[in-house]
Amino acid sequence: MSGLSDVLVVGGGIAGAAAGYFLGRSGGRVTLLEAERAPGTHATGRSAALFSEYYGTTVVRELTVASRAFYERPPAGFSPVTALLRPRGVLALGTPDTGREFDAAKASGATAPRPVVELDRDQALALCPALRPDAFDRALYKPGARDIDTDAVLQGFLRGLKAAGGTVVTGARVHGLTFRRGRWHAATAAGEFSAPVVVDAAGAWADQVAVSAGVAVQGLVSYRRTAALASVPEDRASAYRAPADRSGDELGRGHPGPPHPRRPGAEGPPGGTAAGVAGWPMIADVADTFYARPESGGLLISPADATPVPPGDVRPDDHDVALALERFRAVVALPVRHVRRAWAGLRTSTPDDTPVIGPDPDAPGFCWLAGLGGYGIQTAPAAGALLAALIAGHEPPPGLTTAVAGVTPARTGRS
Repeated sequence: MSGLSDVLVVGGGIAGAAAGYFLGRSGGRVTLLEAERAPGTHATGRSAALFSEYYGTTVVRELTVASRAFYERPPAGFSPVTALLRPRGVLALGTPDTGREFDAAKASGATAPRPVVELDRDQALALCPALRPDAFDRALYKPGARDIDTDAVLQGFLRGLKAAGGTVVTGARVHGLTFRRGRWHAATAAGEFSAPVVVDAAGAWADQVAVSAGVAVQGLVSYRRTAALASVPEDRASAYRAPADRSGDELGRGHPGPPHPRRPGAEGPPGGTAAGVAGWPMIADVADTFYARPESGGLLISPADATPVPPGDVRPDDHDVALALERFRAVVALPVRHVRRAWAGLRTSTPDDTPVIGPDPDAPGFCWLAGLGGYGIQTAPAAGALLAALIAGHEPPPGLTTAVAGVTPARTGRS
C-alpha cells in the first residue's frame, strides 16, 4: 500500500488522532500512519481518564481550559456518546510534611475556571467517608475535574479524520523519513507514503522519528505509569456511600459542603445516585505519591510512578502495584486486597513538561505534536486545533495566543 497526501501524521494515539482530525477539517488530505495494529495502544488506551484544569504547567492548563468547550459540546457526529465528560472531582490531601506542596496547589488552583476549595476534615470525610481522619490535616477539593471517555474521544477524532477524506493505516511503523523534491517520503512496513508536510505525533517514539528524518530531537523522555483495578468488598461498600451529588459541585460554588458529614459505617442519603464508593471523587495527595478513583465497579489505584523507560510495550512492576495498595490503605480505611488486573502505560515528556507543537524551525514541512506527558487527552482538542492553525499560518484559536511561545519546537535545547 502507498499513497500521496497533503499531510502525513506519524502516530495514532490521541496526539496523532487530534492532529489528523483538525488538519482534515482544514481541508487537507491526511494519512495517519500507526505502527501497531490498533491506534492508542501504549498511552491513550491506558490512561487514568481524568480531565483536570488544575493539572500541569501553566501552558498545559491553558490548553486544557481551551479544550473543555469541545468536549462539553462536540461537533455533530463526533461521537455517539452523549457525555464525554462526567462529574468526578478530586480530593487532594495534605499532611504537615507537605505544606509547601499544598499551598502551591491551592495557589495555582485558585486561577482555574472552577477554583479549588480548601475543606475542613468533616467536609473531606463527607465526600469520602472511608478516609482515615488521622491520615491528613488539610484537604483541597477540585470541583471542576471530570471523568473523560477516552475511547469515545479517540474514536471520535479518527472518525472525523476519515469523514474528511483521510486514511488511517495500521501496522505502518515508520522506518525512515526522507525529504525529496519538496515532499516527505515515509518508508513503512505497509508501504511508502509521501506528503509535503509530516507531523511527528509518535509519542514515546517521536524523537526516534525525528532522527530518522535527520531532524534535531526534543529531548523527550518516556516514563512508566502503573495502575491496578482493585475490587471493593461488597459487604463494606454500602457503608461508604458518597453524597447524592457525586461531583461535590456545591463545594465549588461557595457553599459550605454537605451539611451532615458521614463517618465510616454510616449510611448514605436515601435515593442517592451513587452506590458505595462509585460516587467518591478521585482521592490523591498533594505530593503526588498515589491516586485512586472509582472505575468499573472497583477502584483504579496508582502509585503515581514516573520511572524512565525506553519506548516499548511496558508492563506493570509488582513492586509498584504493591506500593499503590500500601499508600492507598494508609489513607483510606477500606480493605482492598484483590487486584483484578494491573497494567502500565507510557507518558512522554519534554524537559520542561510542556508539549511541543508546531513547525520545526530547521526542517521545512516537519511539524511536531509530541511530549504531551500525562495531559494528552485533556489537551487534545486545543493542541490539535493549534497545530492546524500554525501549519496553515493562521492566528491561534481563541485563548491560545500566549501558549504559542510555550509550545514552540524552537524553545528546547535541541541536539
